[in-house]
Amino acid sequence: MFDAVAIEASNKTELYDGLAEQLRGLLHGERDRIANAANFSALVFNALDGVNWSGFYFYDGHELVVGPFQGKPACVRIALGKGVCGTAAATRETQVVADVHAFPGHIACDAASRSEIVVPLFDAGGRLVGVWDVDSPLPGRFDEEDRVGMEKLCAIFLASL
Repeated sequence: MFDAVAIEASNKTELYDGLAEQLRGLLHGERDRIANAANFSALVFNALDGVNWSGFYFYDGHELVVGPFQGKPACVRIALGKGVCGTAAATRETQVVADVHAFPGHIACDAASRSEIVVPLFDAGGRLVGVWDVDSPLPGRFDEEDRVGMEKLCAIFLASL
């Protein structure tokens, strides 16, 4: 069912369109948040070049707690407003960070990470579900096209819940 067709896309729009199609297939008919988050994380980690971590932090009512992911072991808990993930959750805005070392309060779970994109996740009632986080060892790895693509993928994930 899964193939890395997205890797062969000639541009990022095509890449994310291909990933969206694959993600819809992976999540079709499944309502379990953990199962869907695990497959989403694996899909992105294996399809995107220059990525060393992809995964979720879910909000437990007090803080963000690591969920399914691909990559090296991660920080387990992140306070709202702290680091890139906590900032995305607190501001309700996607964070695209070209240089994580220049981000005030950056939490270094993996010293190899240089850039990051974090999309905040909200349910239909506007309540915080968590964040989708992708890291790269390459500075400036993520841009506006990645933001649009990642937000599209997150919308598919949220619709599956």
